[in-house]
Amino acid sequence: MNNSLKENIKNLQTLFANSADLSVREVTLKSVRQIRAAILTVEGMVSKEELAQSSVNPLMAFDFGAKTEREAYQTILSRVLASSDVTEIEGQEQLISFITSGFAVIALDGVEKMIAVGSQGYAYRGVAEPESEVVQRGAREGFTEPLRVNMSLLRRRVKSPDLVFEQMTVGKKSRTQLMLCYLQKAVSQELLEKLRERLQSCDLETVLASGYLAEYLEDSRTSRLFSGVGISERPDTVCGKLTEGRIAIIVDGTPAVMLVPHLFVEEFQGVDDYSNRTYYAAFIRTLKYLSFFTAIFLPAIYTAFAQFHPEYFPTWILVKTSKSLSETPLPVTLEVLLITFVYEIMKEAGLRIPKSLGHAVSIVGALVIGESAVTAGIISSSTLMVVATAAICSYVTSSLYPPIMTLRFLFVIVGGTLGLWGIVLATAIVLISMCSKTSLGVPYMSSLAPFSLRTMRDVFVRAGWKKLSEHTIKVQNFAETEEKA
Repeated sequence: MNNSLKENIKNLQTLFANSADLSVREVTLKSVRQIRAAILTVEGMVSKEELAQSSVNPLMAFDFGAKTEREAYQTILSRVLASSDVTEIEGQEQLISFITSGFAVIALDGVEKMIAVGSQGYAYRGVAEPESEVVQRGAREGFTEPLRVNMSLLRRRVKSPDLVFEQMTVGKKSRTQLMLCYLQKAVSQELLEKLRERLQSCDLETVLASGYLAEYLEDSRTSRLFSGVGISERPDTVCGKLTEGRIAIIVDGTPAVMLVPHLFVEEFQGVDDYSNRTYYAAFIRTLKYLSFFTAIFLPAIYTAFAQFHPEYFPTWILVKTSKSLSETPLPVTLEVLLITFVYEIMKEAGLRIPKSLGHAVSIVGALVIGESAVTAGIISSSTLMVVATAAICSYVTSSLYPPIMTLRFLFVIVGGTLGLWGIVLATAIVLISMCSKTSLGVPYMSSLAPFSLRTMRDVFVRAGWKKLSEHTIKVQNFAETEEKA
């Protein structure tokens, strides 16, 4: 930028290609020198009422007398503006970043610097209860799209200067703002530096959601089946993880926050676990683990038993299953794969169609795919029951649905071709892959591998709050355990 107001406006309009939403209002200040100024905004991003009260009205009413342009600039910065959010701009990148973020920028002829005034007023969705993380007890608030609103939800819960928000920008074209959120005394500086380097190495043109960055945060040469990046829509969940040394990444425009490092056992933990009694929390977690393994292994074991190991079935189940399978034209492996595939189609259809038509998918699935197909002898009732049970169990841990779905198909194919021993071999390969995975250098399978009895107090069974509050275990301790091993 230079000290010519006309040139600065011309350059800005050229950059925006005279876009219709770029607003430039040129004014002459009340002064002996007739100082020329301009107010630069992007339409739809600012509140006109806020802009008038904090900037336009005070600026036009103030008498600058015989002050020079630079003296007038300092007066505006220190005395005229009626806003608490005022920032000096010294470069073109800053100028573009501020006006596209809802700030009003004041430029004076003869001054190289400009002034950004907070006047944001764009429309956004209000704070509401998240749909994917429903709780019986606890707050009903969930993250929303604006970055500053999400920051305030965390600050309300952690009223300490130890909570730090560190701003970064990603995306060469989108210039998306994000915040690294962490507790200074809890976070590992080594992990924090790793995260900064990976975000700075992001060479994407646009970043429109947190999922764009997940691959850059993953450790290289590790399994991609399970994610080493946690996602949460609840501020209370994020605050709890921050005390353990995690780093939260808040991306502007995304109603969810990423958490790193992320461990496998955290997929089975929920807010309600810490609000209920320990025995009930242990029961719910056990239920989640059983549902996870059932969703993955039940169709595969059923296929392997029916095709290679029928002697493992109890006699009364063997008789009924054999009779049911003998009346269908397809091999059991193809039958299980077909029903699972049709179920995935129905699930996607239920997600994409308008809510008013959602009941139509349920009717078609229940009558046509279910009852009619069994009655016609196309599929067996036992196969349908097994696939339906696995499908229901997969939603108990909904955050793990993508790997569950992938592993279910994989194990069914292995079980249908190699039998039970093929399933055992595939399970060993998956376990080795999971144990080798790390998240920012922290073993993904902690506290199970490497095993630590001390940290098992919040895995399968949640210890009481008196025990948990004695000493908070930091996530970086798991990385130190791995190094010692």
